[in-house]
Parts: sequence; C-alpha cells; structure tokens
Amino acid sequence: QVQLVESGGGLVQAGGSLRLSCAASGRSFRNDNMAWFRQAPGKEREFVAAISWSGDSTKYADSVKGRFTISRDNAKNTMYLQMDSLKPEDTAIYYCAGRGPSMAVLPTLYVYWGQGTQVTVSS
Repeated sequence: QVQLVESGGGLVQAGGSLRLSCAASGRSFRNDNMAWFRQAPGKEREFVAAISWSGDSTKYADSVKGRFTISRDNAKNTMYLQMDSLKPEDTAIYYCAGRGPSMAVLPTLYVYWGQGTQVTVSS
C-alpha cells in the first residue's frame, strides 16, 4: 500500500501563492492516477485537480482553473500543487489521494489518502 504525506500548507494573504507537495512511500506510485481534494469547515470534500500516471493529462475544478497547476515527479515519488492568486474561499484542508485505473473527480473512487495540510488565505 502507498502512504501519502502532504506538506507546504500555511497562512497566506489573498493574491499570494503556495506550493503543496505530496510525498509517497511504501511503493512507487508511478502507475497510479493522483489527485488533490480539499475540505472547508462544514463542507463536503471537493475535487481540486487530477493528474494521470504519466503526467500527460490533467483535470481541474472550474473554481481553480487558471490559478492552480498540478504536476508530478515519478522519479521522486512526489506530486505537487502550485496555487497562485489565492482567494479566501480557497481556505481548506488539502488532501492528496491515489487510485489505479484512470483519473476521477469523485473522492469515493480514490483508494489511498494523505492526512491533509491546512491552507488558510486571509483577505
């Protein structure tokens, strides 16, 4: 099984940037499709971005398109989320997750998860 650990969260002012990392251990995740989700207080976990096993295909939620960039380095067993032009509504706990066959936007389709990292954007 793959274990995931997120890092890079923190407090940033609106308009600022953060780069989240998701480090995998246990086995290589090079054959898995990966994604970022987020959950704000009192809200359901929502899809943010997904990336194919090769990194050639990506998918974004409309709310982050053009501001966030997902990427991965299979040699380092690490996935990233570059977040620019952050808004207060981006405040949430951000989770990385993985699954096998294909990219997906439903959290219930992901097999393994990290513990999350808090992102807080002040206005």
